[in-house]
Amino acid sequence: MTPTFRRRLLTGLGAAALLGALAWAYRPAAIEVSVSAVERGAVRVVIEEDGVTRIRERYTVTPPVSGYVSRLALHVGDAVGPDQALFTLEPLPAATLDVRARAQAQAAVARAQAAERAASSAASAAQASADFARREVARREPLYRSGAISRTQYEQATAEALRSAATLASARSAIDVARHEREAAAVALRYAAGARADTQRIAVYAPVAGAVLAIHREDEGVVEAGTPMVTVGDPRSLEIVVDVLSADAVRIRPGMTVWLDRWGGDAPLEAHVRQIEPVAFTKISALGVEEQRVRVIADLQAPAERWQRLGDAYRVEAQFVLEDRAEVLRVPHSSLFRSGSDWSVYVVEAGRARLRTVTPGARGLLYSEIVAGLEPGARVITYPDDRIAEGVRVTEHD
Repeated sequence: MTPTFRRRLLTGLGAAALLGALAWAYRPAAIEVSVSAVERGAVRVVIEEDGVTRIRERYTVTPPVSGYVSRLALHVGDAVGPDQALFTLEPLPAATLDVRARAQAQAAVARAQAAERAASSAASAAQASADFARREVARREPLYRSGAISRTQYEQATAEALRSAATLASARSAIDVARHEREAAAVALRYAAGARADTQRIAVYAPVAGAVLAIHREDEGVVEAGTPMVTVGDPRSLEIVVDVLSADAVRIRPGMTVWLDRWGGDAPLEAHVRQIEPVAFTKISALGVEEQRVRVIADLQAPAERWQRLGDAYRVEAQFVLEDRAEVLRVPHSSLFRSGSDWSVYVVEAGRARLRTVTPGARGLLYSEIVAGLEPGARVITYPDDRIAEGVRVTEHD
């Protein structure tokens, strides 16, 4: 090897080393990514919505007749029984009279008293006429039988006696009418200041044993028949009401398990679907979108001592369990993305991202089932962004 050749060889090797160093120095840095191991576990497919508690049977108590009710002594939450009176009704007070009306009522009493005296005088006169007519018939009867008077004269006396008796009966009835009118006028005058008659009160009792849920009217005063007064229900008969989208309602079945979370207790409560109402209603979402929703009713299955602090209209978060699969291969939702018409993930192999086409199955709240395309132990990128591509260098962090 000549000195010239050796010098050229060393120069070339130095240039190659310099180029390699420059390439290494300016190569793209590895992208830091979060990864998750593909493992077997449970995948629970659920529908999650907000719900409220509701007392199943509630009764709104109303007065059966119009009357005057005193101020209620009950308060919301008070325990009541079927033998306990919720409130009592008194007769309505009479209307208060002004000066002129009071004078008219006094005049009506005086007029009724005068009419009663006139009726008594007329009855006395009728009594005298009836007595005379009766005596006249008794006097003419033997004369008629002996032939001293004609039959016509006897019948005239008899008819006059009957007429006098009828006049007497009418006069006595007039006395009764005048007396009742006097009593009515006296009663109107007696209660002219708005007083109430001292008669029997009507007590309205609780229909069931339970607690007072609402008081619609607390103050005393005149109430009409059918006016809502008190709502009573049994707090132990709680049910859960959840408004779900109509598209989700068709996937829910009676008897399906519902887990109630964030209700205030330490652990979720179990419930079962009892009824899916067959009628939907329109509801405006928080984003201003019209949604068709359906009410789903569920019954609590947990022991009552666990949820006894729950009351009417308390908020809960309901999870309807559509599927509950155990020991399936799963990956986080965030690792899946669309690649054309297929679902794909990026797997980290030897420090580089490798694209894998997968077949997902059940999709739960946090994880999705993988039917094909991955093996247990593989490490997938959980949040791939547009910087990740096939063969890109990556570095993992948990």
